[in-house]
Formats: sequence, C-alpha cells, structure tokens
Amino acid sequence: MKDLIKPADISRASAGLCRIEPGDLAPLPPPYEDFNATVLKPLPADKVKALETSLDDTLAIGIPKPATPEEEEELVRRFLSGLTKLFEKKNNWTFLQPLLLSMEHCARCQTCSEVCPVFEMSGRKEIYRPIFRSEVLRRIYKKYLTPGGKLTAKWTGDIDLNWTAIARLAELAYRCSLCRRCASVCPIGVDNGLITHELRKLFSQEMGIAPKELHEKGTVLHLRAGSSTGMNPLAAKDSVEFIQEEMEEITGYKVDIPWDVEGADILLLHNAGEMLAWPENVGAFAILFQAAGLSWTLSSEAVGYDAVNYGLWYDDVQLSRVAARHAHIARRLKVKKIVLGECGHAHKALTVIADRLLTGDLNIPRESALVTLEAIVKSGKLKFDPRKNDFPVTLHDPCNVVRSMGIVEPQRRILRKIAPRFREMTPHGVDNYCCGGGSGFAIMSGYNFTDWRNLVSSRKKFLQILQAFESEPPQTPKYVCAPCSNCKGAIRDILGYYDAEKRSRLYYGGLVELLVNALDGMKKPIILFGDEPSWT
Repeated sequence: MKDLIKPADISRASAGLCRIEPGDLAPLPPPYEDFNATVLKPLPADKVKALETSLDDTLAIGIPKPATPEEEEELVRRFLSGLTKLFEKKNNWTFLQPLLLSMEHCARCQTCSEVCPVFEMSGRKEIYRPIFRSEVLRRIYKKYLTPGGKLTAKWTGDIDLNWTAIARLAELAYRCSLCRRCASVCPIGVDNGLITHELRKLFSQEMGIAPKELHEKGTVLHLRAGSSTGMNPLAAKDSVEFIQEEMEEITGYKVDIPWDVEGADILLLHNAGEMLAWPENVGAFAILFQAAGLSWTLSSEAVGYDAVNYGLWYDDVQLSRVAARHAHIARRLKVKKIVLGECGHAHKALTVIADRLLTGDLNIPRESALVTLEAIVKSGKLKFDPRKNDFPVTLHDPCNVVRSMGIVEPQRRILRKIAPRFREMTPHGVDNYCCGGGSGFAIMSGYNFTDWRNLVSSRKKFLQILQAFESEPPQTPKYVCAPCSNCKGAIRDILGYYDAEKRSRLYYGGLVELLVNALDGMKKPIILFGDEPSWT
C-alpha cells in the first residue's frame, strides 16, 4: 500500500501514512553494510498517544492532538485564514508572485523527484516526492480559495481539509531541507522549495506551530539573550578571549581579536555556534585577517556577534527582526561592509533575502567571507605552503552559498592553491547535494528526528563523501572542507553516527582552517586528525 499513496490520502485517518522498513533505504557500501537494515527508533507510546505521529512515525515538531472537536474545528479555521493571507499581496508581498506561479504551473513530470536526495535515499517513498506536499497544498488552495473550487475539486483532485491533513502537512514541511535542487531542474520554473517554505511560514506566523529549536531556542532566544546559543555579550567576549589563548597555544601565533572598532573596514559576523563548537574557525579568521593587515572588528552588541538568522527557514517576521538588528549594529559602528563568516544560511538571510527589507542607509554592503578570503590569497601579502595540506581534501558546497547565491569558484581557486590533493565530489557546484542539515535540520533534535536526518536526509551526502575518497586507503586521514556552520554540524553528526572516523579516518572542518594550516611561518598546525597533527 505504501507505493499507492496519493495526495488525497493525506486527510484519511490511519496509524501511519508511510513507514520506513528494513532494507528500504539506499544501500551503503563497505564497511557500512551493517547500517543498511537500520530503521528509525520507534516513538514512545506516550508520544504516539499525545502527539500527531501519523505521517511517517517521525516527529520534527511534535504537534499536540486536539482535545475536542471544537478545538479541531478552530485549528482548521486558523489554517484556512492563514492560507488566505498567504495569497494576499498586503500580507505576503515578498514572495507572492513566485508562489502563485509555482502553484498554478506544474506539469507533474517528476523531474524534481529524480534529483531530490530525500526521495532517493528513502527508497523512493511517495510522500517525500517534492511534488507531493506541493500538490496537497495546491489542491487545498484551489478547492477552498478559488472561485468554484469546491465544485471542480472532483476533477482537479479533492482533499478534505481536516486536522489530520493539516497536522501531516505541518510535519511534511519539515521533511524537505529546502536545498532547492528541485527548483534548479524544473523545466517550467516551479519552486517546490519555496512552496514548502511558505507552508512553514503559514504554520509559524498564523498558527504558532514551529520546531522549538528554530523558534523558542532559535530566533526568540537570539533576540532576547543576544545569540541563538544563549550567549550574552559578556559570555561571547569570554569565549573569544579563550579562543585567543587557545590559538596561541595550538599554533604559536599570538592574535588579538578586536571588538567594537568604530569605522573599521569590516564587521565580521560569525555564526556564534562556531565560538562553542568550532573555536578554531573563529581563531583562524582572526589569524588570517591580522596577518593580512585588514581593518576589521567584531561587535559585542547583543545579536551583533551572531550571524545566524533561523527566521530564514520558517518565519519572515523573525527573519526581518534579526536582519534589521544586524544592519543597525553595522550602521552604528560605521563600518564599510559586513563580511559573513562560514555560515551558509546567514549568507542568504543577510544578502539575498534581506535585500528586500534593508533600504536606505540600512542597505550596508555585505560580502561573503569566501570572496574576502580569495582576495587575501590573491593580494600576495601572505605566503602559503601547500605541502602542509598534503592530505586528501574534498569540498562540500553549502546550498545557500552555491545554488542560491552563485558563489562557486572563489573557494575552489583557493583550494587549488593550498590543497594539492583536492578532489571534487560528484556532482558538485550548483548541482551539489545538501548536507542533509539544511533548513534547520542540523539543529533539530527532538524525538526521533535526529535518526531520520542521519539515516535519510544526510545519507546522500555521506555517500558522496565516501565516493570522493574511495581510492584512498582506509588508514589515510581525509578532510571534508565544509565552509558552513550548519553543514559542519550535519557532517559532524553523520561521521559520528556511522563511526566514520574509526572506519574510514574521515574528518571535517572549514576553509579558513586550511588556509591558516598552510600559512608560511606557522609554528604548529591548526588541523588535527584525532590526536595527530596534520604536519610536523
């Protein structure tokens, strides 16, 4: 029955619309065969009783079941009200036109399905086709919001709008990483990723339904405390002070990280998660910028030291609040431009999307760190010794940097200069596959969602990494260069989940670390393979 699932089934009561069974997932090669029969951990009975779990026995949000028929009716009413707003210019001026085009034009050719990593890796489950959730929303929209829709529904595809359909649709909006690979190949320009994003927005802004990791522990915490990590300005300064000391201890290079320098050329915005999880990335930027003699600063103002903007993934209001804070802080410091560190969603949020919001004196120039890093290399001010990076390196392309922004070559030109054993993944560039952690997946960890992400969403990226290094002996240390905090989080998790450090000696890190590792005059390497330095 699982192969016969149709969009209309979304509203039909059942214990589970779709299940992943042993052997369904795309196979992994040796030495990972023991994972080929692995399935999701079952949800506890109390969760099944209290929460809507009937989509695929996986929970990303954890939506409570309505207690009464009246409550259910009210939720359906709010959904329809939100759907109406979604298609009104005054309420959705930012994305209405491409949304309408995507809703009206779909040839159902399934080109999108053939490039979707979630659909492919799941064993081609119908509900994970990019077109499936779009078609569900399309039929609801046409039936309830277009003239004569209820009369024509029996020919255009009828779906009864009930709480079962709404709850499943909410969860289904978080089975897509918004990588927009589907949009890049659609022959008529339909953007299923945009439809999914708008669906998430409807649930968040109109119904208060969103993953806690993105909302309460994400944008709300960011705006209240100063960072999505919970670090207030004092804690951020303490972390950076520790990083300075650690960099000198690790590399022998003394670095002074500037704060709140008025009139600096550059305001550098990091993902604050780097300060905690990957402090060597923050330290490497400081070493390189200092060595190159750049005029730059960090901001200690709340929000100003954390480039993340989780609103990009689920809520335009929250996105606008964070983007405006970033712009105001840069204006008060009178910097010439903002440079975004290795954080893919921060790139897209503060450049591509914020361009619709930041006007006048708030429209401060913004630049990708990948462009800045290439300029440093090309300037000739610093010398690099590629022999220090004489180990296999492959490059992961963050979706928001490469496919959404077109920044493809700067990072490659750098790697060709400093990594003599660099090799590409297949495919790469704008055809890359998502790390599996996009759209917030990397930080979503409730219930059994982490298992789903590692087993399904990140599976294609893991296969790509293995294939990139398939000619290398298992005992050779290998480096996955991932210039994005979110991507590093997902890659860290899949390497850990599949025990890949032990089985294949796979390691990961950013681009700037490779640059500092190869910097002429460094006394010690910044990159370690386990307890081993990358060079002696």
